[in-house]
Amino acid sequence: MAKKVMVVAGEVSGDQHAARLVRDLRAARPDVELFGIGGDALRREGVRTVVDARDMAVVGFFEVLARYPFFRRVFRQMTDLLAAEKPDALLLVDYPGFNLRLAEKAHALGIPVYYYVSPQVWAWHRSRIPKMAQILDLLMVIFPFEVDVFKGTGLKTVFVGHPLVESTKRTWAAPSPELPWPAGNRRVGILPGSRRQEIQRVLPPMLAAARELRRRDPQTAFLIPAASEEIRGLIEAQLAALPADERAAIGVVTGQMREVARQARAAMVCSGTATVETALMKCPLIVVYRTAAATYWFGRMIIRVPWLGMVNLIANRTLCPEFIQDAATPAAMADALEPLIADTPARQAQLDGLAEVARALEGAGPLQTAGALVAEALGA
Repeated sequence: MAKKVMVVAGEVSGDQHAARLVRDLRAARPDVELFGIGGDALRREGVRTVVDARDMAVVGFFEVLARYPFFRRVFRQMTDLLAAEKPDALLLVDYPGFNLRLAEKAHALGIPVYYYVSPQVWAWHRSRIPKMAQILDLLMVIFPFEVDVFKGTGLKTVFVGHPLVESTKRTWAAPSPELPWPAGNRRVGILPGSRRQEIQRVLPPMLAAARELRRRDPQTAFLIPAASEEIRGLIEAQLAALPADERAAIGVVTGQMREVARQARAAMVCSGTATVETALMKCPLIVVYRTAAATYWFGRMIIRVPWLGMVNLIANRTLCPEFIQDAATPAAMADALEPLIADTPARQAQLDGLAEVARALEGAGPLQTAGALVAEALGA
């Protein structure tokens, strides 16, 4: 019997992860019908989207608060859709602030809830764990240490490997294309994130660090992969304000984030999924993040992990130097990048650590995919 599934992927990275899951799900269940919140990647997989994931991509408590009427309207739209469509399951991907509330509504309606890419309750909001165990039917995690977080709760929790492991292997297997690097033999990637807020707050200190690196060695060249044409426009606007010689040393390309990391000697990377992707592309990196002052101080009060960069959390040590908020100064960032660009013991030590991270994300032995698990959970 054909199955109907509502899927909610609330931002660009979630849309991409969800698309991979849907491909694997359709391989096992070609008859499944999917609809919900997603972006271009899910639409390419034939998912009927009623809200675009890009409109949901907001980071920070106060930033979300500013758009509260929009989120309240979308939440009501999705709860009404759950009641009207009565899907066989609700498939949620990341985006915990919205998705856990929606999971509660689905559970109350008797709709099974499958969650892919766990909320980071081990970093903050550990109090959510019992509630998640109550309202979720299946949790598919992408970091190996997350299985232990839910041990003893009764919630079926399965490590399915990180979705970027397989896709980056495909990238490595393909020829590396020519990219528009400016002249210079010291190539450094600038990866400022995929959200508007990140371009506004994280890119400026990265550009300041680039200026400092160029001052130290004029042979340093930079390339910025823009997540979309819209984001490219925001990046270009900042670059236009630079002096001509600085602007000439910084190229921009739409997409190609992995190839930039593949070809760079080192990179400055916005905290988030991109740190994992850069690690899997075997590119030494530093982690950079800035947000609104109120959001930062609020986060410091509730986050209970020693690192912000996911690659450091997986390594369980400061593998990649972190420059958060006021610590993101040009001199400090340049000092950390210099030994990663050159052939130094520090560079080799980080490369060895990144290889450890890659092995942990791949897991030991063959793993069941998230799509196969969802197909199995849907039953006959």
